[in-house]
Amino acid sequence: MSNIKYILGHFDDPDVMMHGIDNLQKNNISIYDVFTPFPIHGIEKKLGIKRSRLPIAAFCFGITGTITAFVMIYYMLVIDWPMNIGGKPAFAFPDFIPVMFELTVLFCAFGMVFTFFYVNHLFPGRAPRVMDLRASDDRFVIAIDAKDNADHSKVDSILKEAGAVEIKHNERKYLSYDEE
Repeated sequence: MSNIKYILGHFDDPDVMMHGIDNLQKNNISIYDVFTPFPIHGIEKKLGIKRSRLPIAAFCFGITGTITAFVMIYYMLVIDWPMNIGGKPAFAFPDFIPVMFELTVLFCAFGMVFTFFYVNHLFPGRAPRVMDLRASDDRFVIAIDAKDNADHSKVDSILKEAGAVEIKHNERKYLSYDEE
């Protein structure tokens, strides 16, 4: 059994790479991922990537902040230490709104930062996961899972036809920036 985990096709031009994706999909070759030095409009739809669920996470973090603020203020001003301030009732909801808004924003912001770090595996001390070091510089890389596509010579020929300037057979899953 081969040690090759990924077949990497390097492209110089994003339009040529998009044509390469079309050629691979026409031949029923599954694409693991595509790495580009800058965002390319429409590539998610072409690869069949679903919309992100980050807005749902943001809403959950925000509503948690709102509920936390409401419970905290209600407990402090109504249950724990009720005060008569200017004859207003202890439960004056309009007074709660600014603090509830601020805690909503705070919980949402910190929650999204932690979610971003968790989803992208960017924990402190962890080496970044990079398929090929040139993908962040000047190359557009299509990564094809070698285990799913048994005929490597067919994949290589399709990539060459599509305009790949370089084809690599990667034996490791990820590189770190320390290795060159």
